[in-house]
Amino acid sequence: MKPVTQVRIRNLNDDIAASIARLKVDRSRIRASRAIVDKALKDGKTYYSINTGFGILANKRISDNELKKLQYNLLISHAVGVGELIPKDISRLMLALKIHSLGLGYSGVSEKVFERLLFLLENDRIPAVPKKGSVGASGDLAPLAHMSLPVIGQGFFWDKDGKKTIPARKALKEDGLKPIELEPKDGLALINGTQMMAAYGSYVLSKCVNLLKAADIISIISLEAFRGSIKPFDPRIHQARPHKGQIDVAGNVTKLLANSEILESHRYCNRVQDPYSLRCIPQVHGASRDSIDHCISVVDTENNSATDNPLTFENGDIISGGNFHGQPLALVLDFAAIAMAEMANISERRTYLLLKGGDGLPQLLMSETGINSGFMIPQYTAAALVAENKVLAHPASVDSIPTCVGQEDHVSMGSISAHKLLEVFRNVELVLAIELITSAQALDFRDPLKPGDGVVASHKLIREHIPHLYEDSYFANLIASALDLIQSGKLVAAVEAKCGELK
Repeated sequence: MKPVTQVRIRNLNDDIAASIARLKVDRSRIRASRAIVDKALKDGKTYYSINTGFGILANKRISDNELKKLQYNLLISHAVGVGELIPKDISRLMLALKIHSLGLGYSGVSEKVFERLLFLLENDRIPAVPKKGSVGASGDLAPLAHMSLPVIGQGFFWDKDGKKTIPARKALKEDGLKPIELEPKDGLALINGTQMMAAYGSYVLSKCVNLLKAADIISIISLEAFRGSIKPFDPRIHQARPHKGQIDVAGNVTKLLANSEILESHRYCNRVQDPYSLRCIPQVHGASRDSIDHCISVVDTENNSATDNPLTFENGDIISGGNFHGQPLALVLDFAAIAMAEMANISERRTYLLLKGGDGLPQLLMSETGINSGFMIPQYTAAALVAENKVLAHPASVDSIPTCVGQEDHVSMGSISAHKLLEVFRNVELVLAIELITSAQALDFRDPLKPGDGVVASHKLIREHIPHLYEDSYFANLIASALDLIQSGKLVAAVEAKCGELK
């Protein structure tokens, strides 16, 4: 068979799901895999999940006239998710990754089921999936069951705006479609897999690429505002400890600081060393970058894997195994949460550093304090978010609660890792947004000295959206504006337009 196009987080645009939908699917893979299942149904042998029960019920043979009912029961019995709904964007990605996995040709799914899933993705019929209920053992059973319910006319879809849900049966009727009757193996092919965990991982990690660059930029605005030293970024230091991320960050810093008059103004000052939150930017940011690179590699592998059970193979074998187990994802999603939490941790320290005042900076970064609180309180928010991240960064993957009457005696808890990662990431974005408005305010006090080229570009953009403050203001709006500059990619784009692409 022809090789399948690979899904790669770094090569996909912002709409990962749409990119997956455009991948050319080799239908012959699906048909060949299904033919193996159909042949197995006639040979009189026992095949797990095709003509047996599931989990602890694997030793119960199911009669031929009940096989379709078995698959229907599988979906409705496993759709026991609870809690708030997974965001529509992540549910869309979850559906797209399931389609891609089924298209690899190992799952034996019916072509009619595959085509229905593809129709849903292409027509923005995105299933509404409750957030909680998976232990990441046989994959994400409950979430994937909810995702698959609309195939049989059950469950709910998101509306076009992602604000409310509509019954799947009603939506299918609007589209001129009827529920599908599942064939043997279809149900398990739909719900066995790691696509919920992988969707969260892909969604967050794809955004980490931009956020890590933004963090470098914001940190160097703080460095210039503090009148920090460029010496710790000397490439010889980093070649002596050649971690890739560390070298890349140091290179970014050097590029951002080109032509800085602020650096020149204190080249011969008496300060021997800067605090770690400035001096060790390459070491800390770089370590998180290397960690995220590893996590992306693992999730890329997972996204291009068959995580169903059992799997069919070209020679006709049907083999039951454990590719559905979420351990590879659970570990790296926990790891990614720890790596990103550290980006917020060091960012908050830089914010705090700028508020102390001295060396030309007024305390709390306003000249008239007392009547004004200045930038005191946004740092409280940053501290609260960092503290929350310390709780969320505790790894879920170190836990396991046996399920399925002991058949599933070790589970990954990767679904919990996934949910926590998204919360950590959102907190990191906010902490960096707070540093952005704080560092821009502090930098204004270095006028008329010109900062480095990258800092000039970033500061110009910031001031187009966020004013310098002379008195207390409604900080929530300012933080929201800063967050938009980060999330939209405008901050990184403005700097790269001036300095060239950052690593």
